[in-house]
Amino acid sequence: MYKQLIPLLERWLEQAELQGMTIPARYHAGGQAGDAADTELQAVFEAFIARMQACYPFHQPAYAGQMLKPPHPAAWLAYAVAMSVNTNNHALDGGPETSQMEKEVIRDLAGMVGYDPGASLGHLTSGGTVANLEALWVARCLHPDKPVLFSEQAHYTHSRMCSVLGMEGRAVSMDLSSKEGEARFREALQGAGTLVVTLGTTGTGTIEPLDKVLPLCRQAGVRIHVDAAYGGFFTLLKNSGLFNPAPFEALWEADSIVIDPHKHGLQPYGCGCVLFRDASVGRFYKHDSPYTYFSSDELHLGEITLECSRAGAAAAALWFTIQVLGLHAESRFAGMLKDCLLAARSFAAELQNSETFGLLAQPETDIVCYFPLAGDISEISRLSRDIFHDTMQQGQQSLFLSLYKVNAGAFVKQFPSVNCADPSEQVTILRSVFMKPEHLDFIPEMMRRLRASLQRITAQ
Repeated sequence: MYKQLIPLLERWLEQAELQGMTIPARYHAGGQAGDAADTELQAVFEAFIARMQACYPFHQPAYAGQMLKPPHPAAWLAYAVAMSVNTNNHALDGGPETSQMEKEVIRDLAGMVGYDPGASLGHLTSGGTVANLEALWVARCLHPDKPVLFSEQAHYTHSRMCSVLGMEGRAVSMDLSSKEGEARFREALQGAGTLVVTLGTTGTGTIEPLDKVLPLCRQAGVRIHVDAAYGGFFTLLKNSGLFNPAPFEALWEADSIVIDPHKHGLQPYGCGCVLFRDASVGRFYKHDSPYTYFSSDELHLGEITLECSRAGAAAAALWFTIQVLGLHAESRFAGMLKDCLLAARSFAAELQNSETFGLLAQPETDIVCYFPLAGDISEISRLSRDIFHDTMQQGQQSLFLSLYKVNAGAFVKQFPSVNCADPSEQVTILRSVFMKPEHLDFIPEMMRRLRASLQRITAQ
């Protein structure tokens, strides 16, 4: 599909030129057009390409490290076209069409999570951090003197944003598997204002029990914010049988939700989204500007966001992608997500049958944590770090992974055959994120490269 972009972009450039969008001579290299300027431009471009080629191969299945998902060609095309116009979705006159596209995708996303598009409120952001900041800011507006609670696995952005907002943030356990655990959780809720529930933790991809904590929070008068920056789009697959659907079926009851289209939404950075179930929270955004909003009396996106200038190209790219791929359970978009989940489960099955690697836990989404088998915590950490570095140095046979740290005490409880001198220390293990559908067919080759790396290291 990438090859199809070139003629489409050329077509846009031809149409743009007819509209007078030619590049002024003063923008050319050297300040003026001509052969010398073209040569200078070519030289700079070649240097630029050389530097970009030093990036890791994020588009290839051999990259299974961090949460970096290549934009879909549809998003690439739409972003490039809209970016050339450079609309600003802060005001209607700054981006009339892309603002409308943003409203349409917000309705799509609200419907996806079960919100009433006519009663809810939302907008795109530059990323999940700002989206979570806005959700916590609204939480502070509603409960200015009450703390925000989040699990120990929650993204660090929540404690950081609590600090920015001058709010108290507390880490709590959401282990409700025992009466004692539920009692501790009920106690932690007392006096709190908002609980953050993560659907798809950034470390292990864990889905926290939204369905179980919801009734307890309602009884205690505590709001719920769902950080679904990573896992939000998996709600399309809640009936697939690949994971527990209950937390996603309860999404519509959350007071606010964050989703990152630039993660599993196939969008370029940055494109986050915050949604509020009750549109009346828009009152907290009220402000007045005497010069920006003269073009319309209609409520515009700049009035319901903490950010000012925002790229209209992000809204255009997401809108175009949804039009091309769909956003429902039977869509091509959902099919691509399903392949990511199947890839993680296939890899987990390979690890379970392996004599050289162990699986930390069955994946709940598409993130798998694992480790080279060894009899000691320090040896597992050493081998994991060595494999991490070794696999990146193998040219065409390279593999790109990430590292993850686990409390040693908890680790040895799960794997009692492993020796540990100090349960308070941490053990370093391996982590892979299967964000590309192509990973599904790559799993056997990935295992082969992992085994080869371990053999190289142990033979030294």
